Amino acid sequence: MTGAIATAREETGQGGRPPSAGGPLTALRRKTAWTWTLSVASLLLFVLAWHVATFYRLDLHIRFINVPTPQAVAARAVIAFGDARFLQHIVVSLQRIGAGFALAALAAIPLGLVMGRFQIIRVLVYPVVEVLRPIPAIAWVPMSIMLWPTSEESIVFITFLGAFFPVLINTLHGVAAIDPALIRASRSLGANEAALFRHVFLPGALPHIFTGLTVGMGVAWVSLIAAEMISGQFGIGYFTWEAYSLVQYADIVLGMLLIGVLGLLSSGLLRLLGVVLMPWQPRQSPSNREAAR
Repeated sequence: MTGAIATAREETGQGGRPPSAGGPLTALRRKTAWTWTLSVASLLLFVLAWHVATFYRLDLHIRFINVPTPQAVAARAVIAFGDARFLQHIVVSLQRIGAGFALAALAAIPLGLVMGRFQIIRVLVYPVVEVLRPIPAIAWVPMSIMLWPTSEESIVFITFLGAFFPVLINTLHGVAAIDPALIRASRSLGANEAALFRHVFLPGALPHIFTGLTVGMGVAWVSLIAAEMISGQFGIGYFTWEAYSLVQYADIVLGMLLIGVLGLLSSGLLRLLGVVLMPWQPRQSPSNREAAR
């Protein structure tokens, strides 16, 4: 009888649990490896489709006759990254996006917290926000040129506007989503308004704030490129538009891909910062969150 029990335990694992091959950590590593494999495979399929369409000059109503091949763009990238002027375009765009985005975050987060906390502020400010928010960045270019003494300041202003509204709205919604019971409990423990903002409203709204920051970063890049194309002297947007004017197709695609890569990296840095500042949040990628649903 004892031998049978021991044999059963060996087959099912100690305490009747099935044996795990490596435990939860191994399962997590396998899931991460599978996610990365699918991501790399999708990129390779995209490049393959691009190569086929451009190499064979497909004309399926969408014309690929003038679109450069991946090899041509890669060859142009090797040359461009050795050019000091091209690197200057990248540095200038990064400086602009950094300045505009930082100013937007510094202005939108406190304003969103105050609007979410005090109804009178929300009633006064929200209508103006809703009128200005739908105006696209490109429509602000003429006005920004009139408002600011230099084109550099006008471009940073347009970038600021692109990031400001997503961060503001998400911060406002984050404060509104906080459980009122937490506020009442903090009040009963003697917390004043400053303590509420520090220990309740800001931590409670952080997930929404970082959602707004991530969305705002993407909109800021769109706004920046539009402004650089119209009124810039340097920057990736200016480089891309100049390439179009000079019929340099490989440079056009290079500029587009560079915008995408820099946008991806900047959003990734924000997500990493969110993980550091919010260790209590589940660490899931967007694809994993969708799968969990």
